[in-house]
Amino acid sequence: MAELIAARDAVTRADLVELRLDGVEDVDLAGALRERSRPAIVTVRPTWEGGRFDGSEETRKELLRQALDGGAEYVDVEWRAGFADLISRDPRRAVVSSHDFQGVPADLDSRATAMRQTGAGTIKIAIPAERLSDALVLLPIAADGNTVVIAMGDAGLPSRLLASRFGSRWTYAGHAVAPGQIPASRMIDEFRFRSIGPETAIYGVVGNVGLHSKSPVMHNAAFEAAQLDAVYVPLRAADFDDFLSFADAMQVQGVSVTIPFKLDALRAARDADALTRQVGAANTLRRDGHEWHATNTDVEGFLEPLQSAYPGSLTRARASVIGAGGSARAVAVALASRGADVTIHARRREQASEVAHVSGASIGAWPPPGGSWDLLVNCTPLGGANARHESPLPGGPFTGKLVYDLTYGEQESPLLREAREAGCLTLDGLPMLVAQAEHQFEWWIGQQPRPGVMEAAVRGGQPCT
Repeated sequence: MAELIAARDAVTRADLVELRLDGVEDVDLAGALRERSRPAIVTVRPTWEGGRFDGSEETRKELLRQALDGGAEYVDVEWRAGFADLISRDPRRAVVSSHDFQGVPADLDSRATAMRQTGAGTIKIAIPAERLSDALVLLPIAADGNTVVIAMGDAGLPSRLLASRFGSRWTYAGHAVAPGQIPASRMIDEFRFRSIGPETAIYGVVGNVGLHSKSPVMHNAAFEAAQLDAVYVPLRAADFDDFLSFADAMQVQGVSVTIPFKLDALRAARDADALTRQVGAANTLRRDGHEWHATNTDVEGFLEPLQSAYPGSLTRARASVIGAGGSARAVAVALASRGADVTIHARRREQASEVAHVSGASIGAWPPPGGSWDLLVNCTPLGGANARHESPLPGGPFTGKLVYDLTYGEQESPLLREAREAGCLTLDGLPMLVAQAEHQFEWWIGQQPRPGVMEAAVRGGQPCT
């Protein structure tokens, strides 16, 4: 109880605080409610509904009754529990809830109807989301204004951030207490949760590592600096059709596209500029009615930091590109445009051939042999958010001038650490991330972001260096 009360009193950014008494050994209901600084929802979640209370239902019901009698603003009563007499005790303060963890229930609409027929003032429905589009079934359910809807999991995060667009009465924040949950401070400060309304334009980053992306903090800071009614959210899609379904339903206006969807993005677009068609991959989409336009800001984003980091001219420089995905295509085209001699290295030669065909590059051996390059560029996901401790070239050899790793993170990637220790200059992907994002913002909005605001945001407000 001491820990629960301390956590309750530490809440400063929320409108309501949920007091989860399940899992508390020395329950003191009066103590939980005494001297609270904000309204409370009392929950005693049983193990059969994903909670930690394993006592009798009579004991659980008595705790919830005490919460009502003790003045709790709300009590959470599981629909499957029944407890009709408890709900009728004060329907206005009852939140009848349903949580599924195995899949989206087939009877969702009829379940919502049955839950409302209990007379509870609020109903809450939480479902798992393996796909972005799984959350769309919640849209019609919350139309009455007295329903809380949540899609759990990483793919369901937009249902929390865009709660007002889903019609949800409130949503839940926290330090991953539930799947896909994020802290209130991040929801409010990074995503400007309180300002999202019916007219807010939705942008985002679509990929399979969206929750680790630093793009939201950059773009949301730029939107705020420009005083735009817009928000940028992570969109973790199972496949590109999943994203397209969600984007159409929610009227997403534009997206950044990351691994592994850059080729899919170009195929889905009605048109693209000549450079993007040459690259054969798009990292940016913009909505026009029911159609998408595509561009690729990776080319300029890649070159801008490289021009100041590489010692000497890129003309005739030997550039080895590791990887053969959408980023490798943009990098190869960018380097070729500066006169570099580009070689593509990939484990699968047929993929390397596709990238080489786009850029006029050569195909090299795997791994790149020592002494064969001046500039080495990592375009693989190794070293990225899902594989930060892995390297595409463990142990080298590192015999060139500069190693440019398009991945980024708080810690130096193994590739850059080993290259630096071998005497090479190094450059990570963060400056490229900022540069390509600035170009994206301008292409979407029609104006440049405030100078320095994106870099300051991604570096945590620290001065640019």
